[in-house]
Amino acid sequence: MKDFEVVIAGAGPTGLMLAYELALAGVDALVLEKLPQRIEQMKGGAVQPRTLELLELRGLVEPLLSRALVREPVGGHFAALPVPLDCEPWRTRHPYPIAVPQWEIEEVLEEAATARGARVLRDAGVTAVEQGADGVTVSVGERRFRADYLVACDGGRSTVRKLLGMPFPGRDGTFVAVLADVRLSATSASVPRALGHMSGLIREGGGYWSMLVPIGGERYRLTFGSEEQADLDRDTPVTEEEVATALRAVYGEETVLRAVDNSSRFTDATRQLADYRAGRVLFAGDAAHIHPPFGGQGLNLGVQDAINLGWRLAATLQGRAPEGLLDRYQAERHPVAAQVLHHTSAQRVLSAPRPSADVAALRDIFSDLLRLPDANRHMAGLMSGLSLGYDLGGEHPLAGQRVPDADLLVGSASTRLSALFGAGHAVLLDLAGIVSAEFRLPARVDLVRAKCADDLGAPALLLRPDGYVCWAADDAATCERALASALAEHVAALD
Repeated sequence: MKDFEVVIAGAGPTGLMLAYELALAGVDALVLEKLPQRIEQMKGGAVQPRTLELLELRGLVEPLLSRALVREPVGGHFAALPVPLDCEPWRTRHPYPIAVPQWEIEEVLEEAATARGARVLRDAGVTAVEQGADGVTVSVGERRFRADYLVACDGGRSTVRKLLGMPFPGRDGTFVAVLADVRLSATSASVPRALGHMSGLIREGGGYWSMLVPIGGERYRLTFGSEEQADLDRDTPVTEEEVATALRAVYGEETVLRAVDNSSRFTDATRQLADYRAGRVLFAGDAAHIHPPFGGQGLNLGVQDAINLGWRLAATLQGRAPEGLLDRYQAERHPVAAQVLHHTSAQRVLSAPRPSADVAALRDIFSDLLRLPDANRHMAGLMSGLSLGYDLGGEHPLAGQRVPDADLLVGSASTRLSALFGAGHAVLLDLAGIVSAEFRLPARVDLVRAKCADDLGAPALLLRPDGYVCWAADDAATCERALASALAEHVAALD
């Protein structure tokens, strides 16, 4: 007897996004969180354009935008180089990253997930995992929860990963730094007054490097490090005196610390699981990969893992999945994380706070390259996620690609492409009437006949629940035979 269909370890953005996706599909999901209550720490609060587009598919962007920090409308960055990345060429409605405190992102996602029926249990850290051929048992002390699957979204120090004895290969960190949410009672002229481009927020002084981000009123997010602290154990408690000393060293004696609301240490370690699945246990977010914290990638990588996994897992549980659909989660998402590990390692070199003459020269040359439109577009697509596509093996060049959120006319009603995905279904978008009215679609695939002034690349598109194209046709010839094959391979088993 199963208690739940899916148990999720970890109530961070990854776990809560997955809970929402599963609940949207009617899957009974339980989230276990070891902390008794949410920590109100800024942490990873950068939401990149592609993540915003994916959240738009589920109607979750507006609640986040209403909580976003006031920020100059400026592009993202690569290695904090002083050239904003321009996402406008990628035809997106969200050309800039936004900054939202992580706890507020979690609140939005938890409210959405629980409204759909997911449950969140706090003060409930996983203590044991036992697998069988048809399910998994998750223990929280003396309590036991039986489920079809367990998904570990419990962070870089994943308890589930350790309980299963899974190696986490990679590279140890080269430094230990501090992240703290602070309140200042007085500030010098060097303290930033607005949240702008990353390159304008980094400073050095007194042997420290630092970044101070205003998050409202007297509150700031402070990141700092020094050579003296580089070898500290990351579990060493952060003291108020340590924070005050760093503030004075970088921002002057006029900058006075009122309080440290919360603090932690972090490293630039780089690691990735070889396999995102071990039997009935799957991994997502930092439990599957960690990387240097450059470019605002971590939270976005985890949320996109969850969106990629959620519809697959639901289809598998409900008997709708084509053969191998769940295994393709690993095939698609592992290379994406590997690429992030790769480019954040490069950023670590370029963003060194005290670069050698050689690195300084490299920074200058790389900055010049980013001023070239094609190079800037490439890096903007990489850092924002807008250029991300998957190898789905289709003959059409659109297969595996994102489609811009175009304006549509459905009957006499105006809408947007993103609005078609609120139910979490796949969408067959017919812009030219080439799909027969008699063509039978499987459950949770919606046929939408529409008109569109923009060129979306093909008159008929089959889009997965995560918005990526898995089939496209340029005309009616052989349309239905190819469409049936694409449905059976990429979206749903046909009865």
